[in-house]
Amino acid sequence: MTLLGVDLGHDRYCDEIVAQTVLLREHLKGADLAVTVPTCPDWTLRDLAVHVGGAHRWVEHIVRTEATEEVQESQVPGFAGPEDDDPAALDAWLAEGAEKTAAILRTVGPEAAAWTWSWERTAGFWARRMTLETVIHRADAAIAAGARYEVAPELAADAIDEWLQIIRFVQETEPDDPAARELRGEGRSIHLHATDTEPGLNAEWIIEFGDKGVDWRRGHEKATVALRGPLTDVLLAFYRRLPLDGGQLEVLGEPGLLEFWLERATFG
Repeated sequence: MTLLGVDLGHDRYCDEIVAQTVLLREHLKGADLAVTVPTCPDWTLRDLAVHVGGAHRWVEHIVRTEATEEVQESQVPGFAGPEDDDPAALDAWLAEGAEKTAAILRTVGPEAAAWTWSWERTAGFWARRMTLETVIHRADAAIAAGARYEVAPELAADAIDEWLQIIRFVQETEPDDPAARELRGEGRSIHLHATDTEPGLNAEWIIEFGDKGVDWRRGHEKATVALRGPLTDVLLAFYRRLPLDGGQLEVLGEPGLLEFWLERATFG
């Protein structure tokens, strides 16, 4: 069970690693791979694709070799991407990495022990993490390529859940991190409200600042500030991929608190 959300299941995550990579590859077809990615300005579109594909291969190596400690990128065959600059070579490299990663994760199952940097040391953690890593970076690719971005609502909601988990994890494990420290202090709260989903998904979140860190839950309650709009726009704004005045978003209450959060919730 993923905290506060719906467990999408290990098989679904494994399928989505491949499916989201297929969609990413579609964004890249015919695009200028040398263009700067607006949401990741240190990267070109090719750099972004290599980052995603390298992450897939890194995880595949960790799980397949039953690593018990962090693996250096230099130890992972093919991590740096294809030597050939031909877009077709990059496309094939991305496809192969996603398939191999999904295959090893299916083979070992979600409970298999695996080194992670997180609160959960299992292959199941990596299946979810690689799915959502690809979901978010696919948005970066779509923005850079001028392509339309769509994502299943349950994946978008899960990505918000996971990001909140990461923020809380950083607060617990890196208490001296300046940004993590500033996201403490009672009496402040944020409400995320998706306006276009089925009621059964419960795509609303209450985030409460506390002296020991943030707490959150799914639900509808009054907060210091609320961010309302279609779920995809809420997701992208919460991940700093869409400005608060972009899309169909509405900010109610104290916008300064939401901006304060977004400026500091950049670790993890």
